[in-house]
Amino acid sequence: MKNAIRFFAVLLPLALAACVSTQSPQQQALRRIDPAYVAMYGPRPDESHPLPATDISEVDPRFLRREVAYYGREEPGTIVVDTAARHLYLVREGGRAIRYGIGVGKEGLAWGGRARVGRKAMWPSWTPTAAMIRREPERNGKWAGGMQGGLDNPLGARALYLYDGGRDTMYRIHGTTEPWSIGQSVSSGCIRLFNQDVIDLYNRVPVGSPVVVLQGQRLFDVDDEMRVSSAY
Repeated sequence: MKNAIRFFAVLLPLALAACVSTQSPQQQALRRIDPAYVAMYGPRPDESHPLPATDISEVDPRFLRREVAYYGREEPGTIVVDTAARHLYLVREGGRAIRYGIGVGKEGLAWGGRARVGRKAMWPSWTPTAAMIRREPERNGKWAGGMQGGLDNPLGARALYLYDGGRDTMYRIHGTTEPWSIGQSVSSGCIRLFNQDVIDLYNRVPVGSPVVVLQGQRLFDVDDEMRVSSAY
């Protein structure tokens, strides 16, 4: 009996310690994330608008940036947007690609096909469309004349503007102020990436790069997608 009491006395402080943590929930979550990803989505103090870290503690790992096997037919240097799977691929040499998670807005579902990056912008300005103002007049109406680039701008840190034969398609690949929306279908916007990801993409693709936007079809079949997803 005495031995049992002593055993319980030893275990009790350990049990209480397990129930009470001095770390915040965010710190505990970050401990379970690969440090490489913590650094990848960390702060960018050198930006003209210093960019804070993105909280990825609750992000599905499928939507974090990584290099994967690529089974498509596009040439290296091509951007492929798979709206159905919520992924964007930058095709590389040797059957590889950099895969980014995306969020897709209504405008992002309105156009598909082939285009080229007609221009690029750092911390772009933004003007809501008439349809966006009608849908959310209180939120968007005050910016009818345009909103300068910055941390609150819906286009985020970078934007790629897609052109077809010299004509602006009005289709954009851009950053976001709503990182929770990556992997989701959202009410407005085109194709959005985490700000750290759109900066990475911006730095890798020159003006003139080809872009393929898939609507209503998948880049890979189920078996191929499983192979890609396992190629981390």
